[in-house]
Amino acid sequence: MKILIHPAVSEWRLAKIKEAAGAAEVVQANNEEAALKEIADADAIFGYLTPNLLKAAKRLRWAQAPTASMEKYLFDELVESPVIVTNMRGIFSDVIADHVFAFILCFAKNFHIYIRQQLRCYWHMLGREPNELPGYGGPGEVHPSDRAAITLADSTLGIIGMGGIGSETARRGLAFGMRVLGVDPRASDVPEGVTLWRMDKLDDLLAESDFVVVCAPHTPQTYKMFTRPKFQKMKRTAFFINVGRGVIVDLADLTAALQAGEIAGAGLDVYEIEPLPADHPLWKMENTILTPHCAAASPRIAERHLATLLENIRNFVAGKPLKNVVDKRMWC
Repeated sequence: MKILIHPAVSEWRLAKIKEAAGAAEVVQANNEEAALKEIADADAIFGYLTPNLLKAAKRLRWAQAPTASMEKYLFDELVESPVIVTNMRGIFSDVIADHVFAFILCFAKNFHIYIRQQLRCYWHMLGREPNELPGYGGPGEVHPSDRAAITLADSTLGIIGMGGIGSETARRGLAFGMRVLGVDPRASDVPEGVTLWRMDKLDDLLAESDFVVVCAPHTPQTYKMFTRPKFQKMKRTAFFINVGRGVIVDLADLTAALQAGEIAGAGLDVYEIEPLPADHPLWKMENTILTPHCAAASPRIAERHLATLLENIRNFVAGKPLKNVVDKRMWC
C-alpha cells in the first residue's frame, strides 16, 4: 500500500504520518511533475488532486483533502470516479461559531457604534436618552435611530446551514436563551431546542429572525442565494452575518440593502470579492463589522488538522470506514 503526500509537509509531520501508516509506504512530492510519477501506483493521496494526477493514477482509492470546503477541490472527473474523497470538516466548527457570536454580541450591545465613537472621543449612550427625542419618552420607548442594546434572550437566531458550524452556533444561541431556527436541505441531527426547517421555509426564517447567520457551503444551490429580495424579507431591525462563503451573497445587493436601511447591519468574514477593495463603501458604513476571512483562525486548528489526517490514515490502512467522507455530487 502506498500513500502520496503532495505538496510536501514538514519532517515532523511526515514522521507522524509514517507512524500512523505503519507498514504502508509514504512518499512526498514537492511539485506536480514528481507527483505524476509517484501517483501511478499510489493507493491514496493527501493534498491537492488535479485532473492530470487523477488521469495518471492507476489504483487510487482515497483522496484526503486538506480543506473543509470542496468547491475548489472537486472536478467532474473526480466526481465521476470511484475515488473516495474526505475533507477536514468539523475542525473549525466551534472556532467559527465563536466568531459568529463575537459579531452577535457586538451588534447586540452596540459595540459597532461605541468603538467608532471611541475613535472620535465621543460620549453618547444609545437608547438611554429618550426624553430628548420628540414623540418618545415613555417606558421602553426608544427612537429607531437610537435604540438600546438588544437582549439576546428576547431575540430569534436564524441559521442557514445546520452542519457543524451551524450546530455550534445554535448551541451558543440556546445558551443565551435565544429562540433558534435553522434551515438545511438535509440535516436531521441538530441540537435539542432548535426548530429545523427545510429550504422552502427560508423566507419564514428571514422574516422571524433578529440575527440571520449564513453557515452554508458554496454549492450550485447556494450560489448568490442572498440577493436584494432576500434582504427585503428580513426585519429592518435584523442583522445579517456571513461566515459561510462570500459568493453566497451578492455584495452589491447587500450594500444597497444596508444603504437603504432595509436591514440594521451586517457582520462579514467572507466576501464575493477578496480582498474587499479599499474603496468599497462597506468599509465606511457604521452598521458593518468586517473581518478579513479569519473566522477559522485558532492555534488549535493545526493540531486538529493533523489529528483528522492521522485518524483517517490509520482507518485506511486497517480497512476501516473513513471519517468525513464527502458526498461528491452535492457540490456539483
